[in-house]
Amino acid sequence: MMGLMPSEETRTMTPPTVRSSAAHDAGKAGGASTRAWTMRLLVLGIVLSALNLRPAITSLGALLEEVRDGLGMSGSVAGLLTSVPPLCFAVFGVMAPRLARRFGAGAVVCAGMVAIATGLLIRPYAGGTAGFLAGSALALMGIAVSNVLMPVIVKHWFPDRVGSMTGLYSMALALGTALAAAVTVPLTDTLGGSWQTGLALWAGLAVAAVLPWLPFVRGRVTPPGAEKAAGAATGGNPVQDREETTSAQASAPAEHARVEAPRLRMARSRTAWALAVFFGLQATAAYITMGWMAQIFRDAGVPAGSAGLLLAVTMVMGVPLAFVIPRLATRLPHQGPIVLALGVCGLVGYAGLYLAPAAGAWAWAVLLGIANCAFPLALTMVGMRARTGPGVAQLSAFAQSTGYLISIPGPLLVGVLYQHSGGWGLPIALMSALMIPQMVVGFLAGRDRTVEDEAAR
Repeated sequence: MMGLMPSEETRTMTPPTVRSSAAHDAGKAGGASTRAWTMRLLVLGIVLSALNLRPAITSLGALLEEVRDGLGMSGSVAGLLTSVPPLCFAVFGVMAPRLARRFGAGAVVCAGMVAIATGLLIRPYAGGTAGFLAGSALALMGIAVSNVLMPVIVKHWFPDRVGSMTGLYSMALALGTALAAAVTVPLTDTLGGSWQTGLALWAGLAVAAVLPWLPFVRGRVTPPGAEKAAGAATGGNPVQDREETTSAQASAPAEHARVEAPRLRMARSRTAWALAVFFGLQATAAYITMGWMAQIFRDAGVPAGSAGLLLAVTMVMGVPLAFVIPRLATRLPHQGPIVLALGVCGLVGYAGLYLAPAAGAWAWAVLLGIANCAFPLALTMVGMRARTGPGVAQLSAFAQSTGYLISIPGPLLVGVLYQHSGGWGLPIALMSALMIPQMVVGFLAGRDRTVEDEAAR
């Protein structure tokens, strides 16, 4: 009994703070491991989601002639079909911040991937033009909300790496866009030549993108730095650390970037309007390119497989440049020079499409691919023109929804001009004319200022 006393006494006199410190250290190690896996999973979710944000459109562009023949579409109706993406992005994109506040951005993006998979699977077999449009709208609804929320998630989880993470996201988006354009026709031929099968197979990629977001659906994942901030606030006391960590986790926005800040009056911000118009005009050019460029080359005598490959080249230019341009943009005080350089490439590419569409096809495809990198630049500027996560959410919704509304008439008008003029002269002239105001408003949107300052005036 006496031999046991020292041991007992030692246990009795062990300071509670020592035990608390040991438990705290173990908890920190476990928390660090959990956060590391959370961040890896989040990056995987962002990349897979980005891969799914354009195949619904470019796979259709590659098979547009077959779809038109199969459904009996005229050129004007096909133009309407190529205008559906920006229409859906405008209508559904504006709902994204409200849905994120209620359900969390992770849950909304997860639901968006489900909508993409479902829409892509049913639209080829829905029967008739109306069913095809309805299935397309469902897929595009999922794309729309994910489009708006991706900059929010990047700003919230990677506030010190907005440029590099936007570049990674944009690079994956460009890769998915190019992949669908390049392989849809060969895969369709391999699988029996049915355009329905060629379009439906992209639903599988969307299903894969659902999985990484499932842990984020219930909103139990907290942002990195909440515990660190709490520990710093208490001076490192382990008992206070736990108390302050609990408080920080309760008060900090969850993974899904709930937006609780007062709404900004974006319509009062000149920068927000410049960014919205820039977004709209670059989207006009992008959707005209995705919807019609393969047809331009086919009408010039380029075989269908080669035309799809040329469209893929245009899209794949965004893979390296979508990573480089956002990183460069975040290091410049003014992004206007990048806007002008991309615009010049677009004007030269359009001139080439008019003068020698087949002879210089590869050069025009490359130049228009460079011009299309205005999209990752616009996304980067969304993250730079607002100081806070809620500000980015509101600016992203305003710029994208307004921008996509602006872009709706472009692809439709190209289809109408093509059908009634019997050639590509007038449509290409329209594309060239729209590039000029795109360069002007993009230069204005690139100025070093934030919408919080302007919207609060």
